[in-house]
Amino acid sequence: MNKTCGVAVIGYGGMGGWHTQRLLEMPEEFTLCGIYDIDPKRAAAAEEVGIHAYASLDELWADARVQVVTVAIPNDIHCEMTCAALRAGKHVVCEKPVAMNSAELQTMIDTAAACDRVFTVHQNRRWDHDYRIVKRLVDENTLGPIFTIESRVHGSRGIPGDWRNKKRHGGGMVLDWGVHLLDQILLIAGDRALQTVYAQFDNVTNEECEDGFKILLQFEGGLRTHIEVGTSHFIALPRWYVAGENGSAIVEDWNLNGKIVMVSDWEKRDAVPVVTAAGLTKTMAPRTNETIREYPLPAVEGDIHEFYRNVRDTAEGRAELIVKHDEVKRVMKLMETVFTSAESNQVITWEEPQ
Repeated sequence: MNKTCGVAVIGYGGMGGWHTQRLLEMPEEFTLCGIYDIDPKRAAAAEEVGIHAYASLDELWADARVQVVTVAIPNDIHCEMTCAALRAGKHVVCEKPVAMNSAELQTMIDTAAACDRVFTVHQNRRWDHDYRIVKRLVDENTLGPIFTIESRVHGSRGIPGDWRNKKRHGGGMVLDWGVHLLDQILLIAGDRALQTVYAQFDNVTNEECEDGFKILLQFEGGLRTHIEVGTSHFIALPRWYVAGENGSAIVEDWNLNGKIVMVSDWEKRDAVPVVTAAGLTKTMAPRTNETIREYPLPAVEGDIHEFYRNVRDTAEGRAELIVKHDEVKRVMKLMETVFTSAESNQVITWEEPQ
């Protein structure tokens, strides 16, 4: 390969623009060869900031400098565009959700294999620090055996008024945000076998696509997870809540406000009863200060630039993909199971994808 890895981005919207900025931040490693967008206004916007806009896909495919193509367009054309780029001899990064269903995903994987090209998915939320904090707490058994993990994203603006609220284009919050939160939970759960799936959808401001959801996942060993997205919540609940036998942790937001509270003395169980307007409770009385200790959330590192470096290194045969096909297939199958559960209002027994 050349000194720098050449990349072109298809789609110059929100995420397409995000990709171009990340690539421009690594000029010694990557060359942003250009973008392609069917909207002339978006193409002109790229040219205005000095980014070449390809006049056609044929021009992009013919550009020998382009080794990697990033697909950042509506979900329903991911498969078609990814396969076209692979057949043109390019390695491909596809935005999430990678496809509309498992069948499309398998077509993309098979095409990449037939073309001997690297194909992966931009599961960028794996680099978010809030997720990495929770994964570290679980991996290091900081709180003791974990029995509850709650992961939430709340907003109050509804679904964006573009293709994301159209079912035929792959709209809705499961494919938009569920793909991230489910990917994170599966990685946090690690080797624990997933047992059951139950989901409920919200249609507060949009009847065509779900604008919110609640997903309950039961794993072996007693781990229960609650994954929730809402777009009509004017008071947001915490981003993460984790409960273990020896303590609890809360991550309030993406600014990483939060704390860990751990038991320091198991023997002192006396508590001052809480008196309410109509009674009292000792069971739910808070622990006294001398029996618990509070700690800050651990510091973690995460550099999203590692994603493109990994794609380049894998294409050169010097690494393995961080976002693996089996992981992507599992998330896709889980999203399909979520839809089945919500539509039937039933708990679904999980079966691992083949």
